[in-house]
Amino acid sequence: MSTDDVAEQILRTFDTITVVGASANPAKPSNGVPALMKSLGWRIIPVNPTAETIVGEAVYPALADVPEQVDFVDVFRPSADCPQIAREAVAAGAKALWLQLGITSPEARAIAEEAGLLYVEDRCLKIEQQRTGITPKR
Repeated sequence: MSTDDVAEQILRTFDTITVVGASANPAKPSNGVPALMKSLGWRIIPVNPTAETIVGEAVYPALADVPEQVDFVDVFRPSADCPQIAREAVAAGAKALWLQLGITSPEARAIAEEAGLLYVEDRCLKIEQQRTGITPKR
């Protein structure tokens, strides 16, 4: 399956996005992208150890602290952090892992794919949503 196909499958399948590295700073893409996705109808669960509220949502310090099933993890963290995030996503029972534009990790890819997760890297969620026009099924 091509990366375009995987990106579209993720956008069509999941209506909640758990955003690791979400930022409270509206000037950063790690705030603007989740804010846009929320405005289009996705539910956003921000993960950031230093914030309390991001895009109007309660923030959890780590993936393991999210008190519900985590399905789709979107990552705004440096590539070097991604293998650990992939392990945490697998441990949380995630079904999809997406590394934002400019973020790649062969190790994270291997961890995710070995566990059967859908995987996208080096793609912007906002750009892919605009390219496809997909919105949540809610």
